[in-house]
Amino acid sequence: MKKLFGKLNKIDTFSPYFFLPFILILYFFTSMFDWHKFEQFNIHVSIWPAVILAVICYYIGVYVIDKLNWTIPSFGLSFLSKYVIHFIVFLTLLGLGAFILMTFEGGLGISDESNRRNLDPKLNFFSQLLWFGVLLLLSYKMILEKNMTWKKAFVYGSIFAGVIFLFLLMAYRTPLIIMLFTGIIIFHYVVKRVKLTWFLTTLLVIGVAFSMFSFIRVLTEDRSLEFNDREQPDVELTEDERENLLTAEQKVNQTPLWIRALNEESVTGHIVLSTIIEYTQENGYLNGEIHKGIFSTLLPGEQTSPRMEVTKVVNSVSVEKGKNITRENRTTTPTFIGQLFLDGGYLLVAIGFFLYGALISLIYNKVKQEGIRSFHTVAYAFTITVFTVSMHTGLLDLIIILMLGFVIIASSIINMENKTASVILKKTAWANNMNS
Repeated sequence: MKKLFGKLNKIDTFSPYFFLPFILILYFFTSMFDWHKFEQFNIHVSIWPAVILAVICYYIGVYVIDKLNWTIPSFGLSFLSKYVIHFIVFLTLLGLGAFILMTFEGGLGISDESNRRNLDPKLNFFSQLLWFGVLLLLSYKMILEKNMTWKKAFVYGSIFAGVIFLFLLMAYRTPLIIMLFTGIIIFHYVVKRVKLTWFLTTLLVIGVAFSMFSFIRVLTEDRSLEFNDREQPDVELTEDERENLLTAEQKVNQTPLWIRALNEESVTGHIVLSTIIEYTQENGYLNGEIHKGIFSTLLPGEQTSPRMEVTKVVNSVSVEKGKNITRENRTTTPTFIGQLFLDGGYLLVAIGFFLYGALISLIYNKVKQEGIRSFHTVAYAFTITVFTVSMHTGLLDLIIILMLGFVIIASSIINMENKTASVILKKTAWANNMNS
């Protein structure tokens, strides 16, 4: 057993070949413990052909770019390198101002679910720049430290935790997860290598913590508000269908609510993906409408968000079975596979995951060429974290897409200030860190 753990710990936990596909497979594996919910929602369409295709195409993208040793080109914009950090500082201050105004106007989301849903959309949009800017600046500062001690790491971690706490007060989980895992990856490459066994333990703790966070948020919601209404659709069911539904619900309720909450997110993701595939079998694909909706929300007037469109799609299937997958007026996270499948089926899933793998590998190659003490490490950590989180949420938030675009472009144009150090780091730092 000791030898097995020793071999496992030699794996680079956050390499493109391991981190994202491992989380993706783990996510859908845990969803198989459904506590009879598949029966409750009459799930019968398999998700595994789409999942397996996604993993294969991702690996093809990573492998091709890795073997070609390609990196992101500079696009002739290297002269902007010295302005990147200044621009990040500007974004951070803009986000701080928006966050302060949003807090005074809308209150704290963690204290009342209705506060979170009634936040000013523009202020909420720009407030995200606060955690984004702090994340990039702190991470880059850590990387530039020539002598990173545990004391310095604690100081950086404390600042990090402070910003995480601010967004915890707004009751949004996605920024917290992105900050947390980006920070862990930076720590892995700069301070001390995170062994796989430690990573799995940390993953378990974080997973349970965020599951309980969601559990408590549901328990404390105000049921008198319209968007918290749990009433099910009033549809005509045969006597057998009604009896089967009641039996399935009784089976589900035999498992304590807190146990179901442990993997509720992945079970729901499985149900949503299966329902999306079932929907396309009857109604065809949306041919880009979901992805178009990411940008149409900027247009004047009332627009339907992509996740609200997903809610309409999945409920249109489940309502006939006497259940709503998502409560009305709520949004649905489609998983990234579901997002692609709904717009273009297996072909779009294959293309999307190939591009995911290729892009991650391009940045990873940049890190290996320039050394771990460069902005490229920050870009890699952020990008692979966002891509991994989107396995559940989908990549449907415009602000996250803009952040990704900025980080990738910044990584392509930014230069090491000390060219001599760059050459030395390129030859030694990567290998030394991975073997430590």
